[in-house]
Order: sequence, then structure tokens, then C-alpha cells
Amino acid sequence: MSLAAAAQAADVPRLFFSKSFLGSSPAYVAINLDKTGVGDYREEENDDRPVHFQLSAPDTAVMFDLAAKLGYFDHALESPLKVAFMGTKTFRFVDGAKKTEVKFNFSEDPAAQALADAFERISESEQLFNNLEVSAKYDHLGVMKAILLLESAYDRKRIMDTAQYLPLLDRIAKNESYMHQARMRAASLADQFRCAAPPCAATPPQ
Repeated sequence: MSLAAAAQAADVPRLFFSKSFLGSSPAYVAINLDKTGVGDYREEENDDRPVHFQLSAPDTAVMFDLAAKLGYFDHALESPLKVAFMGTKTFRFVDGAKKTEVKFNFSEDPAAQALADAFERISESEQLFNNLEVSAKYDHLGVMKAILLLESAYDRKRIMDTAQYLPLLDRIAKNESYMHQARMRAASLADQFRCAAPPCAATPPQ
């Protein structure tokens, strides 16, 4: 059954994004996303322990629609404008034996910009998740700062896959070894993540 599931997964169309920019932190990111919303995030090309995530169906559909608008990367996207180097970005589409790929630094195509931004938001989301998880394990005093960074990104609509944070935020909220203010903030943010539109009327953090 495992082999059958793997074979079936291999047949699911998927998108790949990477960004390489020496001197930035991290210097490399890579994201795989299939049409069911299953994805993984890496910060090294040969990382055999990627972070896995599940993107919502609406967000996944938007990203694949943008890829379709770009002809599934069957043409160049690089702008002729002279702009500063912002990292080498790669878009790749794989569907069975079909594979198309394009690399660029900067594109003026609105669909390319929107798709790159969506992948960047996934990257930011996974970095913030890792930051909170590490703080929760090894730096209890740093948990408050990690939560504030996550809150700020959420307010700026930079977070994708909020569900992945809920077990961690709940754990922090219920663990008395963390500062009271951090626990209250974690509980409030978890309430917001659970809420559907309209925005959650959670108790403001104290």
C-alpha cells in the first residue's frame, strides 16, 4: 500500500520554488507543493529532513492558477530592466513525465510576482514556526519574542497554513513554565488562527 501511495503521489502535479541568495539568511530555500496542498520546505539542497506542511485548498488552487497563467513556466520571465540582484528564483512544474522550469531574478509579470510572493510567505511561515518551536524547547525567555514576531507577520498577512501552529501555541498556553504574558499571548493568537471570517473576537492579550 505504501508503494501504491507513493506511485499515486508521483502522479500528482506539483510546483517547485527555490531562491538562492548568498549573504541572506537563509541563503537558500526550496519548497515543493503538490496539487493536494501537501508540501515540504528545505533550507539546504540535500536536506533529507524537510519540514512538511499542508496548505489549504483555496491557497493551493490560487498558486496553481497562477502557474497556469504563466504557461506552467514555458517561457522566460526575466525583466529587461536593470535592477538590483534579489536572488536567483526558480519555478518548476512537474506533471508525470512533463517538466518545465524557468529561472529569474526579477519579473514584471504580475502572475510571476504573485506566485513568488506566495512561496515567500510559505518560507516566512516555516521560518517563524521553526523559531517558535526552538524557543519553546530551549529558550523559554525567548518565547514571547517569537510569538510577537509571528503575530506581526500574521497581521501583515504573511502567514500561510496557520493550522500547523495550533498544537505548539496550545502547548505554550497550557505550560506554566512559560511566562504568564507569553502564555496569554499564545492563547490569544491560537484563538485568532482558529477563527473563521469575520475576525475572531478573542480576548486581547494582557
